Amino acid sequence: MAFFNLFHSNKNPEEQPQELAPKLEKTKESLLRRISRAVAGKTKVDDEVLDGLEEALIMSDVGVETTLKIIERIEKRAAKDKFTSMSEMNALLREEIEALLEDNTTNIETIPNTNGNPYVVMVVGVNGVGKTTTIGKLAAQLVNAGKKVYIGAADTFRAAAVDQLVVWAERSGATIIKQQMGSDPASVAFDTVSAAKANGADVVLIDTAGRLHNKLNLMNELTKIRNVMSKVIPDAPHEVLLVLDGSTGQNAYQQAKEFSKATRITALAITKLDGTAKGGVVIGISDQLKVPVKYIGVGERINDLRIFDKKAFVETLFS
Repeated sequence: MAFFNLFHSNKNPEEQPQELAPKLEKTKESLLRRISRAVAGKTKVDDEVLDGLEEALIMSDVGVETTLKIIERIEKRAAKDKFTSMSEMNALLREEIEALLEDNTTNIETIPNTNGNPYVVMVVGVNGVGKTTTIGKLAAQLVNAGKKVYIGAADTFRAAAVDQLVVWAERSGATIIKQQMGSDPASVAFDTVSAAKANGADVVLIDTAGRLHNKLNLMNELTKIRNVMSKVIPDAPHEVLLVLDGSTGQNAYQQAKEFSKATRITALAITKLDGTAKGGVVIGISDQLKVPVKYIGVGERINDLRIFDKKAFVETLFS
């Protein structure tokens, strides 16, 4: 079963940078402006240029550790290559960042064999990052691609989350499983996976509570949800998707580290990139966590949740 490649099957990959450009305009303008200042009047990569590039990347929330990796790569290249223009420096940066992202990739076009069972995605993230909206958009795109989708409203501590998922389910044609507020989240997850399996669903999306008030409680809750789902489908969840708000910059990275301590994260969705100059966080988080970015959110429309194309993303920033 392979369904994620159906989201944008009508898109020409060469058109992706042009489509993304207005969505990532703030990050692009901020980054290029800083790079331009760093290389102005220069014909070789010296310490001053490297310092300027380092500042440009850090100020775009790429992160210190990842920035130092990029600078080291550029310094090695510069030892043998000259540059004479801003466009050449942009090309050099683009190549090195793409190479860095290449070190942490996954095949997001297909999914592993699930032995005829639904593909189960447990979605985690703190409140306010766009987790529920991401689930809704993902469900809508999957249904539109011809898939039978079940949504489990297992964030039983927040009425708005359940209500929002009900609206998305009605819009998209997905089936939602919910219980009363305050119910055991694991019970909702168990019911959802059981119903999905019994009714031949293709995909299950499980929402979870977005609280980080107590790491131990969060870990216990997520572990319990995983355990009850595996009783129905032994290898469930097949994916644990962490949703992060890109506009929070390095705070998103800190959230990611905390959640990775609470449960095994297999993929990332980074939202709200259209309204921020901190889009470089996508590069840093992917590099530091060694977890692939699978989706990016670049707007309010359903189709503004997109499969992350690292080449298109980097080309957009440096075009």
